[in-house]
Parts: sequence; C-alpha cells; structure tokens
Amino acid sequence: MGSGRDSRLVEWPEAAKHGAAVAITRRYGGVSEGPYESLNLGLHVGDDAQRVLANRERAAEAFRVELGAMVFAEQVHGAAATEVGAADRGRGTRRTDDAVPATDILVTTALDTTLAIQVADCVPLALLDPEARVLSAVHAGWRGTAAQVCARALQAMRALGARPERVLAYIGPGVDGARYQVDDAVYQAVEDAVAPYGLAPGVASPDGPGHWRLDLMAANRQQLLLAGVRAAHISDCGVTTADDAFFSDRALRPCGRFALLARLTDGTP
Repeated sequence: MGSGRDSRLVEWPEAAKHGAAVAITRRYGGVSEGPYESLNLGLHVGDDAQRVLANRERAAEAFRVELGAMVFAEQVHGAAATEVGAADRGRGTRRTDDAVPATDILVTTALDTTLAIQVADCVPLALLDPEARVLSAVHAGWRGTAAQVCARALQAMRALGARPERVLAYIGPGVDGARYQVDDAVYQAVEDAVAPYGLAPGVASPDGPGHWRLDLMAANRQQLLLAGVRAAHISDCGVTTADDAFFSDRALRPCGRFALLARLTDGTP
C-alpha cells in the first residue's frame, strides 16, 4: 500500500494488476475547517454541505473519476448487501436522501461505477474476484463484524459468479486495537460470529474485569479466512485511525469521515 500519485489518497497499486482501483482517502487536501479539517467526505456529521461537496469533488479527481460515477450508501451498521451498477451512479453523492438505503455492502460488476464506504474507526474493506470481475466495498464496525458482514459480502459476490478462494481482500484503517476497549457483550458478539471456533490470537485481549481490547481489523481478517479467502490474498493496510492522516470518531467528536473507494477498471492502471 502506498501514497500513489496523489497525496489525498493511499492506494493499493497491486489492485491495478487485477483490474481494479482501490484507495483510502486521507484527511488532507480539502476545504473543511475545525474538527472536520480538511478532506471530510461526510454529509451527515454537521459540516458545511458545500465544503463537503467540494471535498468529494477533490476526492473523485484524485481517484480519477467523476463525482457522478460514485455510489454512496446509507450505512446502518448492518450486513445487508446491495448490487449497484450504471443506473445507480451518483446516488448519495450530493445529498444523503438518495443514497442506497440501509446498506453496508455495495457490490458491482460494472466498470463505470465507483463504490464509496465512509468510516472514522469502523473498518472499510474492498473484496475483488478478478476472474469473475465482481467487486464489493464493505463497512465493518463491531456490529457489522458480529453480523458476519464480510461473509455476507462474499455470499452476495458468489451469487454473481465469484468464488472465495479467488477473492482478493484489501483491509483499510480501523480503530487501533490497543485503544479500543469493549465490554463483555461486544466481545461475546464478535466471538459468536466465528463459532464454533474461538477468536484468533491478536483479535482480543483482556483489559480488566468485564472489558477487552478488540482489534476489528484482525477480527475481519479471521472471518475472511474462515469464509474461504486465502491468507496470501489478504492485504492489510498497515495503519490504524490512530494515524493523524485519518479521522477517528473515538479521538474527536464531532469529526469528519474518510472513505474507501473502489472500482473495476479496464486493466489500465
């Protein structure tokens, strides 16, 4: 994963070899101010809408697409998947009421459609079957993780011809596991999601009576493996939202949102 050709993005250049573009926006290079400084892409967090739209135009430019080619979802911390294509281009880009409703997984087979998932501590993922030409973008907070959102995404992709063993997974920055304390109920919900297996080493560790430190990125990695994705096909980003380049809701409220952007390409980097 690298900074790529634009400082506003952190990209996975290897995705281009497999017919896709996948990137994470950084919080720099935008026009928002105060707690939203500066490339805030969230229309729903209290920032000035015109500034957010200007930021979205900049993010689209950095990703080498038109803003009207993007599709945003109304993310609800669930595990519902929606297939989108050319007819959905532009949804949620300029206002929230026409975003794809109640969806935390966007799936496409269309070259001209850019999937956008907004986060600020939840884990964003892109899943790609380069042979079937199926792409999904996933929003995985703890509730989505407990609802097996990655497995649901793979299931939706499979309906379009994808196979888990071929899928390439790109895991974006989530909350730093060393800083993310949860209670027994959250721990149990995430553990139940991998039953009858226990949580893999590094997913959770005790943090005093009734509390745990939880690594959501590691939790989703385990779920991908259990769903049939090969370990060699999973690319972790190597950073968390403890990095100042990304918004973190746990560090500052209110705050902006960064995004995972993903699209199928014609093979041209």
